[in-house]
Amino acid sequence: MNLGASDPAFGHWLNRECFCVSLDSAALEKALGDEIGDDAFVRERLLARENMFSSVSVFVSRADYAAMTAVVSAVEAAARLPRFREAALAWAPEVARVERGAAGVFMGYDFHLSDQGPRLIEVNTNAGGAFLNAPLAAANRACCRPVESLYRSTLDNFEPAVVAMFRREWALERKDRPLERIAIVDDAPQDQYLYPEFVLASRLFRRHGIDAVIVDPRELQFDGTALLAGGKRIDLVYNRVVDFALAEESHAALRAAYLAGAVVLTPNPRHHALLADKRNLTLLSEPARLAAWGLETKHLDALKAVPHTELVTPQSAEAMWQARKSLFFKPVAGHGAKAVYRGDKLTKAVWEAICASDYVAQEAVTPPARSVRVDGESKALKFDLRLYTYDGTVLLAAARVYQGQTTNFRTAGGGFAAVMVFDETAGPPACA
Repeated sequence: MNLGASDPAFGHWLNRECFCVSLDSAALEKALGDEIGDDAFVRERLLARENMFSSVSVFVSRADYAAMTAVVSAVEAAARLPRFREAALAWAPEVARVERGAAGVFMGYDFHLSDQGPRLIEVNTNAGGAFLNAPLAAANRACCRPVESLYRSTLDNFEPAVVAMFRREWALERKDRPLERIAIVDDAPQDQYLYPEFVLASRLFRRHGIDAVIVDPRELQFDGTALLAGGKRIDLVYNRVVDFALAEESHAALRAAYLAGAVVLTPNPRHHALLADKRNLTLLSEPARLAAWGLETKHLDALKAVPHTELVTPQSAEAMWQARKSLFFKPVAGHGAKAVYRGDKLTKAVWEAICASDYVAQEAVTPPARSVRVDGESKALKFDLRLYTYDGTVLLAAARVYQGQTTNFRTAGGGFAAVMVFDETAGPPACA
């Protein structure tokens, strides 16, 4: 193999051919057991799920990693522009107009790598998986020193950064007293696929002197002054519900407390409206409009990574149907890759359902490939990259390896994967 580490094709080669970095399952089990304090829980709720963690790591060049962080900065800069906010809030629910001050924990920026560099596929609030990916990254091992020197992990001080993030969210809205109790809130939390990370998060908060509970929103009460869970006041809610407008009846107490300013809610409806609503991709992929709104040139350049995106409307429907093979269709308030469709797989019936709903059409970007070994055989799977961020700063990078139209945890050899950022200035390893 004659590629140098600075050659863009080198990263593709690593993801296709290199198995020199792999998951140390025993180390992961020990790390999770130490954090959760319940070995049986780890075995039954985490390690028994064969497709939760992939055994391979994903390689990303330092240049591509830098390009992704530039996109994060550009999106957040765009979302601070008054005219961008006006446009985004125009199609958002009324509750999104409430501004409390919190910046929004665990934003998730999802990318595909392409020959033209990283492409931003979407942005998510309350992005799941960070608490699982931190120990996963630490449990990956290189087979030899040359490979170990090739990459660096993006896992740096994750735990203190997370604690600092939540304390800052509290300080942005409350300065009268210290943060004492956090509620991790999701619908039927124990039934959620990622419930184990709620347990990891609660243990992390408690290690740092912050009480933490995992709560279904139906268990919350608002007494007009404070939000309560089990009769105890909740200071801050780490929000994992996907009712982004808090419109469902089961979320009434949480909504009321938020509107009254009685609890710090993060992320909240405004964060979703300004950063994660899929309709915002139509704004972010229009450089001329963003330039007219005052976005700096460096950010305009970074946002070339956003595939062109348009709303599906009665006026555009026929042209989009004709061009469907080059498009990807997503519901504007979607989450977890639900009800998303590749245009080349559309049936007329599904297309009619799309046209009757609120969807965007995005220029399709082919996901990159990562080779995995399953039952002794090598096969190519797809992967995407996620940057977990806070207020524009990257906390952690992770990948999801999968097969099919979208990410899932049903693929043999797939699941969350650690991201190894390699330095192009270093030569390729001896095994290359």
